[in-house]
Amino acid sequence: MTDRSTFLDHLRETLSGIEAEGLMKRERLITSAQGAHVTVAGRPMLNLCANNYLGLADDPRLIAAAKAAMDGRGYGMASVRFICGTQDLHRQLEERIADYLGMDDAILFAACFDANGGLFEPLLTEQDAIISDSLNHASIIDGVRLCKAKRYRYANNDMSDLEVQLLTAVGDGARFIMIATDGVFSMDGYLANLPAITALAEKYGAITMVDDCHATGFMGPEGRGTPALSGVKVDILTGTLGKALGGALGGYIAGPRPVIDLLRQRARPYLFSNALPPAVVAAALAAFDIVEAADDLRAQLFHNAEYWRSGLESIGFRLLPGMHPIIPVMLGEAPMAQAFARALDARGVMVSAFFYPVVPRGAARIRTQMNAKLTMDDLDMALEAFEAAAKEVRAIR
Repeated sequence: MTDRSTFLDHLRETLSGIEAEGLMKRERLITSAQGAHVTVAGRPMLNLCANNYLGLADDPRLIAAAKAAMDGRGYGMASVRFICGTQDLHRQLEERIADYLGMDDAILFAACFDANGGLFEPLLTEQDAIISDSLNHASIIDGVRLCKAKRYRYANNDMSDLEVQLLTAVGDGARFIMIATDGVFSMDGYLANLPAITALAEKYGAITMVDDCHATGFMGPEGRGTPALSGVKVDILTGTLGKALGGALGGYIAGPRPVIDLLRQRARPYLFSNALPPAVVAAALAAFDIVEAADDLRAQLFHNAEYWRSGLESIGFRLLPGMHPIIPVMLGEAPMAQAFARALDARGVMVSAFFYPVVPRGAARIRTQMNAKLTMDDLDMALEAFEAAAKEVRAIR
């Protein structure tokens, strides 16, 4: 039997190994509001690594809505929803989400990680099957693990493999089959092939579930996400309030009324987590009003993305193809990505290096993300910094 000191020594050895491999992640202290420009340790920085796609994280309209809600509804709910933690604001937001996404109803969670973690287990049993894309977000992977349904996985966006897995699940006698996919694969910026996925679902009688965290608010008509962009209907949509919709916290599931009703009864993260604070809910309601009419912000966001991608390619960086505002700069190994990030930091540009286990070994990258509030001067300054930093660390020839 080991003692406490042996256990802690084991943890320190594990951390030393992470450090030695160049895989240690470190946090930076921001002393300003989130935005295209932030202050880090007293230094002004250009921010190219937030999920703040429409630049609403410091929007005065959201801040005013949050302040008004605290004045009238208090700071927090001090309870889970079914005991005494539901305000009219919560139902207003759920109805607003459902209407925006064209669904029957919606249910709020503390985060989309909780939404995905609580989705599968109440709906499916060992008689059923889940077929999941191999690059799905960790929250989907964990949610599937918590469910007793049989698990199948298909290669990322490989529709032939998806059909093989569907045939296998049918052959194995699955009662209900759910296909689960990200709408946008966040490490690569790739879009799921929803037209093909929904066609296969129709062919085999499967249910479709899409996590649209990196699309809601800015992709598709009026920002209604990847299904709207693709012109298809899916059964269940999950998403977040923590990215384009103001950047705070909170997630949701939207779908058919029986799905939402059963989740209210049995989704554990919903039943055992405090209700979202009134300020967050009120600001989210304001955010939906803004994004529904934000064609100008969406146009600027995608203009910035096109300009940024073109500029990086002209310098000689290796990029992954796509049109999403997530634009990964591929660097290979973790030490190179970290060195490049440090060189950019010294030039006033804040980015994050992504490496194993977040992405496969040998696929380390700087994941840049565009923001509607970035100006052409900002992007030109950043392109100059990227070129100089790359030459310094020999990331490009």
